[in-house]
Amino acid sequence: MDMGSATLISVAEYLTTAYSPDRDYVDGEVVERNLGELDHSSIQMAIAVALHGRRREWGIRVYPEQRVQVKATRFRIPDVCAVKGAKPDEQIFTRPPFLCVEILSQDDRMSQMQERISDYLQMGVAYVWLVDPSSRRAWIYTADAISEVKDGVLRTQQPDIEVPLAEIFAEL
Repeated sequence: MDMGSATLISVAEYLTTAYSPDRDYVDGEVVERNLGELDHSSIQMAIAVALHGRRREWGIRVYPEQRVQVKATRFRIPDVCAVKGAKPDEQIFTRPPFLCVEILSQDDRMSQMQERISDYLQMGVAYVWLVDPSSRRAWIYTADAISEVKDGVLRTQQPDIEVPLAEIFAEL
C-alpha cells in the first residue's frame, strides 16, 4: 500500500477495533496479513499441533495468531508463537515470545517478511522459524544468525525443541 494514501489510525483505535482476520499494525497503518490458503493453514496447524503436543516436555505454551506488541507503534501477529514457562498474564504480548513462526503465503514479499522477522528479533524473540510450503524449505533466525534447515529439523535450544520438517510437510 502506498503510504501517501494510507489512512493512519492510533494504537488505541487499532486495539479497540475488531478485524477479521486480525491484522498487523505498523506505525499507524493497519496491514492485512496473507492468509486463507490451504497450504498455509495446513502448515500452521501442523506446527501448532507439533509444539502443543510436547508443550509439557519442553516447558512451553503455544499460541496461534497471538497479537505481539513488538514496539510502541507496532503489533505483529505471528502464525504461531511459543512462550517459555507460566501462562502469560497479558492479553496482548508485550514481552517477547521464545519462538515466533511465520509461514510464507504465495503473495508474501520477502522484504515485508524480513521486516517482520527483524521486528521479532529486535524485540528479543530468541528464535524465528520461517517456513515456505511451496518450496518445502525452512530457515531459522536468531539475533546472531540465519540458517537454512538442511538436516530436516526445525530447532531451538534451551529448551531443545525439534520439529521434523517431514512431519510438517506431510500435511501438504
